[in-house]
Amino acid sequence: MVFKRKIYRKLLDWKENCRGEKALLIEGARRIGKSTIVTEFAKNEYKSYILIDFNTASDVVKSAFNNYMTDLDTFFMIITSEYNVSLHRRESIIIFDEIQQFPKARQAIKYLVSDGRYDYIETGSLISIKENVRHITLPSEERRLSMYPMDFEEFGWALGETQMMAYIRQCFDDRKAVEQNLHSKAMLLFRQYMIVGGMPKSVSAYVENDRNFEKADIEKRDILALYRNDIMKINSGYRSSVLSIFDQIPAFLSKSERRVMLSQVEKGATFPKYHDTFFWLSDSMIVNECFNCSNPNVGLSLNEDRTFVKCYMGDTGLLISHTFDENEITDNELYRKLLFGKLSINEGMFYENVIAQMLVASGHKLYFYTRYNAEKHRNDIEIDFILSNNSKLNYKIYPIEVKSADRYTTISLSRFSESFHDRIGHSIVIHPKNLHKEANTLYIPAYMAHCL
Repeated sequence: MVFKRKIYRKLLDWKENCRGEKALLIEGARRIGKSTIVTEFAKNEYKSYILIDFNTASDVVKSAFNNYMTDLDTFFMIITSEYNVSLHRRESIIIFDEIQQFPKARQAIKYLVSDGRYDYIETGSLISIKENVRHITLPSEERRLSMYPMDFEEFGWALGETQMMAYIRQCFDDRKAVEQNLHSKAMLLFRQYMIVGGMPKSVSAYVENDRNFEKADIEKRDILALYRNDIMKINSGYRSSVLSIFDQIPAFLSKSERRVMLSQVEKGATFPKYHDTFFWLSDSMIVNECFNCSNPNVGLSLNEDRTFVKCYMGDTGLLISHTFDENEITDNELYRKLLFGKLSINEGMFYENVIAQMLVASGHKLYFYTRYNAEKHRNDIEIDFILSNNSKLNYKIYPIEVKSADRYTTISLSRFSESFHDRIGHSIVIHPKNLHKEANTLYIPAYMAHCL
């Protein structure tokens, strides 16, 4: 199935505004639908296209990149002959799929864009790790665009809930509660999204098999196996540490702090030693990293403390399959508890992970805040996420607390507001209940997080 994706609009903007002056590099985790959406775009918006998949590209094609960058007439003759496609000046596009498999093609973008005959899109993952950039000159003639798993709105579209998605966004914009029956329906849809996730193969299996969670889970486990296989291919000394952290993500998130505890990975481990490990996980986009902001002031990144990090899975559906073994996940009782909010353990970590996923898909970099109380020997403030308006003239921050249950307290949020009230635009609580506002705090249902 080909799903409606928001990135399509960005592809159109690139085509219209760049006018062949820059290639577009789309990076994202494996199996999020990069190749599918780019191929659909090429079919719809160009007279002809060639897709070069560097997982399967022939030696003839690779040789053309190696030997004919100074003779582009010959280069294009070889490419068009190999793929049996006619190209039309300024009306055709060439797609370099899985560009990380053949970095030489990425370097060639400089000459191809300068030539100006055609448009170019590159897709790939792990495009910045040392192994994939060591022997090439990175082209300045490319514009980078990140792509993520389907967000909640795209998931709703896939399930035929287009009007519901528009209504949710309108209610958020107007700061109005959703009609109660529709609120219940939207929460049920949100929980389906949390279980299935946003990987297109999983969503497709769910939709095509009458909303069958088990069929979706099979696809998710195939993707997790693929990720694990990618990790095993790391040709560096940090391979074992990447694998260890990947395997322990559910364990880290199940703790109340959600933080990565390196002492559980290796005795005496330090974050500087694990720099390459976290860079690989971040560049693969398998995880969404969330760093501690030690002083939430102007520019959150300026006070970023990388010795405190949370690693959320890039897709919450994958996290659920990663957490439970196959026997547990095929038990309909587990699905029932997840679907109706009756899971007594772990639910908070899934809730927080899906909110992180939705925030990242909306373009936010993730930060959290924690304050240690020496007298009490524990943290007395823990804020799940902090957003900012990035304004240079009237800078404001927006602390977010995520609550998975109907009953909760907001003590940390109150203490944070007391300490940093002059910097706060307003506080946000994301919970299962309907939208309402109290004083300087906006309470929104979880299915509105993508609107932030």
